[in-house]
Amino acid sequence: MRRSELRKLLPPGPRTPAPVQLLATWTRPAASIELLRRKYGTRITVQLPFQMPFVILSDPADIKAVFTAPPDVLHPGEGARVLEPLIGRKSVILLDESPHLEQRKLLLPAFHGEKMQRLVGLMSELTRGEVDSWPLERPFALHPALQRLTLEIILRAVFGLEQGARLDNLRDLLTRVLAISESPLSVLPETQRFTRLFGSMRRFEHVREQADTLIRDLIEERRSESEARDDVLAMLLQARHEDGSPMAYQELRDELMTALVAGHETTASQLAWGFEQLARQAPVALRLAQEIDAGEGDEYLTATIHEILRRKPVLPNAEPRVVKRPVEIGGFTYPAGVALLASSFLVHHDPAIYPDPYAFRPERFLGNAPGTYTWIPFGGGRRRCLGASFALQEMKIVIGQVLGRYELAPSSDRPERTARRSITYSPSRGATVILRERRSTQSPVAPARVPVPA
Repeated sequence: MRRSELRKLLPPGPRTPAPVQLLATWTRPAASIELLRRKYGTRITVQLPFQMPFVILSDPADIKAVFTAPPDVLHPGEGARVLEPLIGRKSVILLDESPHLEQRKLLLPAFHGEKMQRLVGLMSELTRGEVDSWPLERPFALHPALQRLTLEIILRAVFGLEQGARLDNLRDLLTRVLAISESPLSVLPETQRFTRLFGSMRRFEHVREQADTLIRDLIEERRSESEARDDVLAMLLQARHEDGSPMAYQELRDELMTALVAGHETTASQLAWGFEQLARQAPVALRLAQEIDAGEGDEYLTATIHEILRRKPVLPNAEPRVVKRPVEIGGFTYPAGVALLASSFLVHHDPAIYPDPYAFRPERFLGNAPGTYTWIPFGGGRRRCLGASFALQEMKIVIGQVLGRYELAPSSDRPERTARRSITYSPSRGATVILRERRSTQSPVAPARVPVPA
């Protein structure tokens, strides 16, 4: 079907050239998508260079239809194919239909909430070591420090690495791999092939091969040892396919890289956004500190994390779903060859769902569980992020330790804009705050500053 004919079947959207649409999504990611919603509503067709048309959906009924569609109708794995050079073709993210269901079933036990609880001590220890080094009374960019921390947690808790030369070497190589992959070209499949002729992609492949060699050595060594461990790699080594066979090297390598990509930059950026907002919300930060000091629960901390993930989702969309068979959603029949995106950013800022959506109010989630199709920072349906419990536990530990030790103040009166880093959104100035030693939360004037739950 010709592109002009296809566009007639799809919802309205901008008619500007594809490169101009890409430039807008890269340079002004949040502002550009908000402008499109104001102009076109909850169904928006966009066209980026070298890619099929994308339809951005933000009506909860449409999102439910996307998340519950049969696996042979919509292919999220195919929609995320741009990640293949980084995470590998055996990654659960890139699989569809029965191969995806089998791989997901294989991985679920390793990311179960109970298994994650075993890693709390290690996460806490690593967080304490990082947070203790932060400077006081001067502007300090938290995002790079949080990237350093989340990478260390992945390498220790997922890869199971101990302190030593291998950890240092792999940390260095993976840091370089991730840095190169942040290029805008990394999200365009055709330019990935073209740029292999040039320096950046050739450097990427060379460094990735070096990292793969270390990962292979680690996996082979761990296969042969009998020591019981609690890290994610140990659990994956115990996993068995339906025929009783263990995971092959390529499967293990690709799932480790998937955990790295899905749990490193995303969590670091989410925490950075959280602290950038908490530095501007003294009553919220104080109430959190009081809850931390009391040590009698984490209800308000949980609600605050839900609000951080609502207000500033670092992944603006769930995995793109490529239409394989015509499907009717929201009054439109989408033909094969179109990609459907459930927009977490737009649904999270819909005033019909979240009154005053740009206000930071954790009270929205006190006594109210997040909606399945209206709060989607981890995607949804059978493709919901396997590492969600890992990320939430990590955020609780980091926020708890930082606010248990420091008070936060903004370094500027201007809130930070949204910047694009490959597929993620992050604070434009690196979540730059001023840290101060904590004062007592028991001051008699403090309770008056705490907002009453809605």
